[in-house]
Amino acid sequence: MRIPRPLSALACTGAATALFVAASAPAQAAPLPIGGLPEAGAGYALHPGTVAGANDWSCKPSAAHPNPVVLLPGTFANIGSNFVALSPMLKNAGYCVFATNFGMTWFSGGRIGGMRSETDSGNEVAAFIDRVRATTGAAKVDIVGHSQGGSMGVNYLKLHGGGNAVGTYVGWGQSSNGTTLSGLTTLGKAFGTLGFVNLGIQAFGAPSLVDQQVGSAYNTRTGAIPLPQGPKYVTIQSTKDAVVTPYATQSLPGAQNIVVQQLCPSDPVGHVGLFLDQPTLQLTMNALGGGPAGFKPACSGYGPAL
Repeated sequence: MRIPRPLSALACTGAATALFVAASAPAQAAPLPIGGLPEAGAGYALHPGTVAGANDWSCKPSAAHPNPVVLLPGTFANIGSNFVALSPMLKNAGYCVFATNFGMTWFSGGRIGGMRSETDSGNEVAAFIDRVRATTGAAKVDIVGHSQGGSMGVNYLKLHGGGNAVGTYVGWGQSSNGTTLSGLTTLGKAFGTLGFVNLGIQAFGAPSLVDQQVGSAYNTRTGAIPLPQGPKYVTIQSTKDAVVTPYATQSLPGAQNIVVQQLCPSDPVGHVGLFLDQPTLQLTMNALGGGPAGFKPACSGYGPAL
């Protein structure tokens, strides 16, 4: 059928307008890739102080996600390795994300974190969170900490007035209640297997390895201080954890204390592997997003049994 000239001209004009609008619209940034074990290894060695999605100091929190998320790595680790999955996931979901290393000593080589005393590291973390709040204008942050990073989150809450400055706390295998020396030895072996560190580090003096032991002066002092009311507390634990032992000591009073294997019985993930465990990452995103307490993750994409 022949189209009348006025209609034909109108169609052409509309098409040209649509093309112009499409061409002049700002391009949407491609989602950041979610890292895995190869990216973690590369990050540890090549860029221990940076991770995709984190530390854009121009980021302003949105109404949907008003709290910036602060990521704190575990003992022997750094942000370049510990958050290769979570940091881009959060950024892709629209969060402002910030991450920091702490506790570096002369022996760390800019890579091996969490070596200084937990008191000194806690002061570093508190200063970083204060900077995040001041720069973004946010009244509160959310915290995700792995192992000693979880303990640093508790340090901020108990010793630095964090009760009024934290919305949600999520601890992966968090060590604020201490662990055994055998657990710290197991952690050193796990990282040594990956070529990151070796147990000889203990000979160079690392106060955090003492502070994290059950019954240490640091744990006795902080354990006597109750967690402040107000924030939402979530811990994520693995029955396969051979580092912060027994695993149930990771629980916090008044928290939603989640054991991964109670939701995904076949998940082999250990202490170190939580950072790449999809059920753990899903549970974390649910907690930060204000999702239901009864959320059940998809039981696949398990983290390493380390």
